[in-house]
Amino acid sequence: MLNRGARLRQNIKVMENESSLVVNCVVRESLARLSHYSDFPTYPRSEGLLILSEINQQRRKFLKTTAIAGSAATVPYFYSTPKSLADESTSKNDRMAIGVIGAGGMANGNMNAAKKWLDVVAIADVDKGRADKFNKQHSEGKADTYEDYREILQRDDIDVIHVATPDHWHTKPLIEAMLAGKDVYCEKPLTLTIDEGKLIRKVQKETGRVVQVGTQQRSTFPLFVKAMAMVNEGRVGKIQRVQAAIGGAPSCGAIPVVDVPKNLNWDRWLGPAPSVDYRLSENGKNTNCHYEFRWWYEYSGGKLTDWGAHHVDISNWALKLNGQTEGPLSIGGKATHPVEFKNGVAVDNDRYNTATSFQFNVAYPGGTEMVIRNDTDNGVLIEGDKGRIFVNRRKLVGAPVEELKDNPLPEDAISKVYRGMPMEHNERAQHWANFLHCVKTRETPISDVHTHMEMLNVCHLAGISARLGRDLKWDDANEQIVGDEEANGMLTRPYREGYEIEMKEAVVS
Repeated sequence: MLNRGARLRQNIKVMENESSLVVNCVVRESLARLSHYSDFPTYPRSEGLLILSEINQQRRKFLKTTAIAGSAATVPYFYSTPKSLADESTSKNDRMAIGVIGAGGMANGNMNAAKKWLDVVAIADVDKGRADKFNKQHSEGKADTYEDYREILQRDDIDVIHVATPDHWHTKPLIEAMLAGKDVYCEKPLTLTIDEGKLIRKVQKETGRVVQVGTQQRSTFPLFVKAMAMVNEGRVGKIQRVQAAIGGAPSCGAIPVVDVPKNLNWDRWLGPAPSVDYRLSENGKNTNCHYEFRWWYEYSGGKLTDWGAHHVDISNWALKLNGQTEGPLSIGGKATHPVEFKNGVAVDNDRYNTATSFQFNVAYPGGTEMVIRNDTDNGVLIEGDKGRIFVNRRKLVGAPVEELKDNPLPEDAISKVYRGMPMEHNERAQHWANFLHCVKTRETPISDVHTHMEMLNVCHLAGISARLGRDLKWDDANEQIVGDEEANGMLTRPYREGYEIEMKEAVVS
């Protein structure tokens, strides 16, 4: 006889053949709740008992739900049913042409989700092997490939641009794409510095281009949207504190200098960053290129911007929905790095240098606090005077969630936080669906540059505080650090000669 877990897995297999992706989402989430008890955050014992009660209720509820899996009753209420991009024609005349800048893992995943609406006609990457592989996978080898992305921006036959480069290469092509009259889906984080964010917002406002930031937790993971609806409907009350747990960066020993791979233009990969040698460990796992760029301040902000762009974003969204209209007053805390820092600069340049552990406390007007930390379960804890909820990509738990059984959210609760825009039934594609919807309607997308930079400024301030080893006071209105000239110097960065942002006259379309 099959045990309960085996029966659930068997049900999933059957349902994958017979039911919609939305129903599958319900089943997988229910199974995740039964399989990952140890992943719940540490709560006081009293609230922990409530969470275990919620799990048991989910067991019983799930077994009832699977019996009617094919019916409309299984469709989660947080997916709306209005006409969406999925309902529109995908004939050749309706499809958009996209140019992709950066052909790594994020671009591949995004095109798998969005290619039903898009034709990939041009690809730019400084690694020819990646460009050719991407072309074969997503365009049957028919797209034009370039080493220099600016050739894509010059083409009139391209409707939208996807920027999926390493972080230090986000700001320059994004701004130049907007000036070229293109709408852009750009991966997070948009910038390495606060001043870059000022320029992006200025250009977006002047050009009116639609820019969606790849913080897909605002769309693709429906539990976050549901959590925001709960906040917006007052189910946690007045927020007193939010905690964003994002994990710390890895560390490594010295990485040797080696020859640059033959398919890679290393100088262009570095771009606006300082010119340094290419490094790769003997086991091939540690490098200063491709995915591992995340652990070098020269190209990223480490976990503070890599996952901070996700969970600090959700934390900031919750605060805004709860009436926190003003930015932070100060930030302080502690961080541990794998190398020594002097005047905010890593002393050793042969190994990862971003923070491996940290906790920062961000103070807001009115006494609200945000905590950014690495030492607890990945996710966002929202604490209000009526209760608290914890949400990540697999679960949404807490006493206010239990209370939804007897007091469900209004039918329009999700629509209100999603600003009335349509929700795609395939949640994996929702963030792209929202972007393309806004390209057509000229609405502001759910992850626009202005709200993104509000939260990313917090992540950048944490990074500056970490490298300098001291607390910072922040003037949000003027976007300046108060009384600290050295820290203010880190609000910007020099661009290497030949890789400056090209501020041309904007194309009007």
